[in-house]
Amino acid sequence: MCYHVSTPKKAKLEAKAREENLVIQGEFEQYYHVSGFARPYLPVTINTEPTVIQPAQWKLIPHWVANEEGAKKYSNTLNAESTGIFDKASYKPYIQKFRGLLWIDGFYEPHKVEGKKETENYYLYRPNNEIFTLGIVYSPWINKDTGELTHTIAVITTHANELLAEIHNEKKRMPLVISESDREGWLHAKTRPEIESFMQPAGNDYLLGHKITARVTSGKQDFNIPEVQEKAPEENKDRGLLF
Repeated sequence: MCYHVSTPKKAKLEAKAREENLVIQGEFEQYYHVSGFARPYLPVTINTEPTVIQPAQWKLIPHWVANEEGAKKYSNTLNAESTGIFDKASYKPYIQKFRGLLWIDGFYEPHKVEGKKETENYYLYRPNNEIFTLGIVYSPWINKDTGELTHTIAVITTHANELLAEIHNEKKRMPLVISESDREGWLHAKTRPEIESFMQPAGNDYLLGHKITARVTSGKQDFNIPEVQEKAPEENKDRGLLF
């Protein structure tokens, strides 16, 4: 599943916004690594405001959750599996009307090694470290205690492509990557068949990946440092460049 991402620096995001003719609203912290369990605010574009990049909070909170206390206790809605997204109560009210794009420059996944308790971690990214987008579903959640509106998101996941099946080798899933050519279609799709047509794994050559030293998926310490994305020492040796 996708619980850990990296987000672009301010200047990099601003350059991307100009390239895409988008307007940035709000401020964004840059993360070399951040966990969805921290419920961070991340840069998104939503289908009801398709010309804007704005903050949204990771972890989708449905409309029936009353307040922040309830939001903290609500079940894990960081990811939404594509196969059940039209039926599961948390996402069913939103998937047809409220979708968007999460702007990132990488994400992290665990890799199970036979005979070892601890998993290895891998960092996935685009060639040349370009910004790319993940497909999201969002809820325009209103905190009934404060009246504040917050866009809250879940990252949609699909079955893994060949690369991610080898890396994320237990669950064999990956986040839904929305390519440059599909962004407009994803934001403006109306019917269930149209929406489902975009929920496919990325092509095998779309992403690169390498093993890292840090165990970011353990959640046991803060890895929001540049070095977290560096290749593990053995990855700099000739291993046939699997990733």
